Amino acid sequence: LIDKDYGIIHYNSPDVRGIDVALMYQKSIFKPVSKSSHELKIYDDVTRKRVYTRDQLLVTGLLDGETVHFIVNHWPSRRGGEARSRPKRVAAAKLNKRIIDSLQAIDPYAKIFTMGDLNDDPTNVSVKEVLKAKRKKESVELKGIYNPMENFARKGLGTNAYRDGWSLFDQIMMTKPLLEKDYTSFRFYKAGIFNKNYLTNKKGRWKGYPLRSFADGGFTNGFSDHFPVYITLIKEVE
Repeated sequence: LIDKDYGIIHYNSPDVRGIDVALMYQKSIFKPVSKSSHELKIYDDVTRKRVYTRDQLLVTGLLDGETVHFIVNHWPSRRGGEARSRPKRVAAAKLNKRIIDSLQAIDPYAKIFTMGDLNDDPTNVSVKEVLKAKRKKESVELKGIYNPMENFARKGLGTNAYRDGWSLFDQIMMTKPLLEKDYTSFRFYKAGIFNKNYLTNKKGRWKGYPLRSFADGGFTNGFSDHFPVYITLIKEVE
């Protein structure tokens, strides 16, 4: 990848495990204009102590000369159980929505992508009720959000597995201007889960799971315990 001349935008966040979010981009295609890190302040319901988790990264720039906004997320985990930890992800979704609203207040037609490991499925409260993300393009109104990953989830597909159950925590969502039929500028074309054979564990009790770097206390020469997701954008060329 070194020949592709990638750049990285990254801030240190207060996450207790040292995990951060970052945006990696090809310098010849994307030109960053502004960047900011947005702190998520949440507290444990029982101890009332602050839970230190990842910030949300906002990067605005020119994608082949066109202004777009990227929000990179890694929402709080399900440690302690889905129900008990749910308010933390709802808080993360509310912060995400505030960032989106602030961009749309300046430009209702802003092209915004919000993406990352949400630790929630497309049908969970944080995504469906807070972000109000829609699974059908025709249902998305101006300032609304489209989630192409929901249809994959409804088909039983996922990006990470736990106890033989699949979840689709990794999502890429976008605002309505990316769904228009005028292809003189970038528009959404398709989405997918990158679950190629070489990313999959082929044997043992984790057969069929994403091939992670470490398992059962040892190095497995793998990649991640999540499959990546992707979207394709298209536009007409003169």
